[in-house]
Amino acid sequence: MIALDALHQLPLKEKLFVMEALWDDISQDASGLPVPQWHQEVLDERETKVAEGTARYIDWEIAKREILEAVK
Repeated sequence: MIALDALHQLPLKEKLFVMEALWDDISQDASGLPVPQWHQEVLDERETKVAEGTARYIDWEIAKREILEAVK
């Protein structure tokens, strides 16, 4: 087992590398991950909008800016 203390000692760049490797491993079989009901409802709603052609897409930089402004 990996000692968590060892992770705390890693530089940020290595922590990010470990985090990315973990996510890649976990996401290989995401079917086993539980999805809360509220989240499934949001996903279903978005999928419906895409199918109906009413989905709205914006540039990622604009989206990030809107998110930052919303949480201020």
